[in-house]
Amino acid sequence: MERVSIVKGDIVRMKTDAIVNAANTSLLGGGGVDGAIHRAAGKDLLAECITLNGCKTGEAKITKGYKLNAKYVIHTPGPIWRGGDRGEGELLKNCYRNCLKLAVENGIETIAFPSISTGVYRFPKDLAAEIALNEILTFLKDNESISLVKLVCFDEDMLKLYKETFEKLTKK
Repeated sequence: MERVSIVKGDIVRMKTDAIVNAANTSLLGGGGVDGAIHRAAGKDLLAECITLNGCKTGEAKITKGYKLNAKYVIHTPGPIWRGGDRGEGELLKNCYRNCLKLAVENGIETIAFPSISTGVYRFPKDLAAEIALNEILTFLKDNESISLVKLVCFDEDMLKLYKETFEKLTKK
């Protein structure tokens, strides 16, 4: 599907209408992708995030992009992996679905996602890739307003995993 692009890179540098922040529930910055986005966007992002009063796992909230190339940041706290029997998969699905819904509601045509919850939250990477791509492909079937979803992989291993998973899902 030409509306999905899987790339290796730094999400902070993406030139899309919106980038997704794999945030924590406070939305006040943290490590990994979250910290990098907050540092690159500048202090105004934190100031706006303070006004949002946090965000529940699996939900999403939107802010301006400030000093980023992206006009918006969509923040979504992913689930912490606790063995897989505590609804982690459904929560991760909700992250992707709610970010895409918020994108449509705000007229966003291009959006970049990191691999949500696969860092310090320890979600199994293969399962996370399958959930992410399933949700994105399903959403795009019913929503023409989004022209491009970029999946931004931080390293070669994630890039390979996402590309293999994409091939598997689109050959059904």
